[in-house]
Amino acid sequence: MAIRQIREIGDEILTKQCKSVPKMTLRTKILIGDMLETMYEYNGVGLAAPQVGVLKRIVVIDVGEGPIVLINPEIIETSGEQTGEEGCLSVPGKWGIVTRPQYVKARALNQEMVPVEVEGEGLLARALCHEIDHLSGELYVDKAEDGLHDVSYHEEDEDMDGDEGEETEE
Repeated sequence: MAIRQIREIGDEILTKQCKSVPKMTLRTKILIGDMLETMYEYNGVGLAAPQVGVLKRIVVIDVGEGPIVLINPEIIETSGEQTGEEGCLSVPGKWGIVTRPQYVKARALNQEMVPVEVEGEGLLARALCHEIDHLSGELYVDKAEDGLHDVSYHEEDEDMDGDEGEETEE
């Protein structure tokens, strides 16, 4: 397995439609392994094949409950609504507010090319929508309700310390 280069916004491949995967091949197995390794290396919760330059309908997701591999996924049911921060490995250093369904059911093939259904709420529902959008050449930036914002690690660190921006001399 290998860490692959993540394509970033502005790369034409991120705007293209992906092709269905008709059968599992050695190259596809290697791609899936590389995608998982790349997602974990960059601390992502999901990754779609076009983000590593491959126009195949494959996504990998892990919201902390173990890896999910979906081949040729399609969303078949949604309900509710959630609005929250969303980021993307292909849009580094940025985030935006996006409204997504609270609940999502998707149908796909797993790594063994066996049909599966995946249901998720909250973060998993958001990740399913986000990653499946990539397969149609859609990025979350087009859905961001108030534009993109810079990720500010400095502010996050201060909030975690509980200092609320107070300066101390040492």
